[in-house]
Amino acid sequence: MRIITLNLNGIRSACNKGFLPWLAGTGADIVCLQELKAQAADMQPEMLQPPGYHGYFHYAEKKGYSGVGIYSKQPADKVIIGLGHAAIDAEGRYLECQYGNLSVVSLYLPSGSSGEERQQFKFQVLALFLPHLEQLIAGGREVVICGDWNIAHQEIDLKNYKGNRKNSGFLPEERAWMTDILGRVGWVDVYRTLHPETTDECYTWWSNRGQAWAKNVGWRIDYQLATQALAQRATAVSVYKAERFSDHAPLIVDYSD
Repeated sequence: MRIITLNLNGIRSACNKGFLPWLAGTGADIVCLQELKAQAADMQPEMLQPPGYHGYFHYAEKKGYSGVGIYSKQPADKVIIGLGHAAIDAEGRYLECQYGNLSVVSLYLPSGSSGEERQQFKFQVLALFLPHLEQLIAGGREVVICGDWNIAHQEIDLKNYKGNRKNSGFLPEERAWMTDILGRVGWVDVYRTLHPETTDECYTWWSNRGQAWAKNVGWRIDYQLATQALAQRATAVSVYKAERFSDHAPLIVDYSD
């Protein structure tokens, strides 16, 4: 089973850059998308349902903003849209598809980089999301949460960690929250399980400033976090960089059946 997660930074923009032809050749069983930046009326038929895939989406109320989606070869048995918190759900940040005993989540946590108000909203979302993460673990299902978490957990997860200690995405409170869900709560960081010490190859996002892509000054903020049993089935993980569809790169994980 191959699962891919990618922040598109606009599905229409990504499709103009060759995302759909690339997708057709990946052999992915499930693809989690973030930052659609589109409403239902903006979506072309091939975006709603690429050949061979079923499409599910949670659009933001604000036009051209946020939104998440899931493509899957098999139809979902159940689809859960949103977390049940109005302020979060208005921004289209959570979509869960269930396939038998497997739950796949496409997640887009907020960024706080635009200012203090959004950083406080981010902290609120983390606090509200934590009990849900605990419930998913306790539920007994196999679960993988794919997406843009907007947090670099450790110093090895970004190039310039010394200069970003006071910046959103690498704040002590954010990192402590991630440590908590990976420790006490019991989620497993699939990439780090297979590559515990990799640095430069792990990045999934690069700023559009200062030639960050060319110099590989990146951050690892896109993850697949899985329940213990599912994480143990991960056999390979990679970040695809041969083509660029957005300012993020696809994170690809293969799980044994």
